[in-house]
Amino acid sequence: MSEDDVEQLPGAVGGATRIGRTVRRPTGPWTPHVHELLTHLTQAGLHGVPTVHGLDEEGREVLSYVEGRGVPVDREVVLDTVLVEAVTWLREFHDIAQDFRPEGELPWRGGARALEADEIICHHDPGAYNWIIQSGHFVAMIDWDMAGPGQPIEDLAFLAWTAIPLYRDIGAAETARRLDLLVDAYAEWGPMTVLEAVVTRMSAAADRIEAGIARGDAGIANLRSVGEPQRTRDRVAAFGERIPQIEAHL
Repeated sequence: MSEDDVEQLPGAVGGATRIGRTVRRPTGPWTPHVHELLTHLTQAGLHGVPTVHGLDEEGREVLSYVEGRGVPVDREVVLDTVLVEAVTWLREFHDIAQDFRPEGELPWRGGARALEADEIICHHDPGAYNWIIQSGHFVAMIDWDMAGPGQPIEDLAFLAWTAIPLYRDIGAAETARRLDLLVDAYAEWGPMTVLEAVVTRMSAAADRIEAGIARGDAGIANLRSVGEPQRTRDRVAAFGERIPQIEAHL
């Protein structure tokens, strides 16, 4: 295989390598259960999900490579249409995931636990940096290794954090307008509920990063290079100060 057919992919927790039309990633105790989820979603007809091709000779997971471009969230605010497409996809994913009910306490990357009756297996990292865009449209969600039990609103809050975006100030009026697009597309909760959920979810994200570093998860520990978890804690604090101005435009 030529060097042109091999590429180190940026951003993935733990690292990822494209080889031809596949992506190879390190595995962990959580990998079999993530693969079961992806297979369930694919068999249920959900588009925009990588196809599982097992493990390679080095023990890495092998997934289909999705053609398109990523979203550089610090330099781009996605189009309204792309935001709505991604949120609509998230709702479809959550609806299909209701029927995926693994039993017992299982190892997930965020820690071993059982799925509660009011939970689903969430993506847990559906930020815009994990979207694939083709010709100006959302076409796929990648990086599923953080999947695990949770409340659907946790995923929606995480998506809102990077895709509206809420982690940085784009102006209260514009934030409120795009938040309305998000809640209309998901069609479950109002904007005030989502804003509250964002503070809870992103505070938990910082705690989970800290816990991952403490337990020696090398992939999560790499996030220290961008200032995590303090970066997220600082951003959540700044977001909390902006919430009254956002609410005034809703």
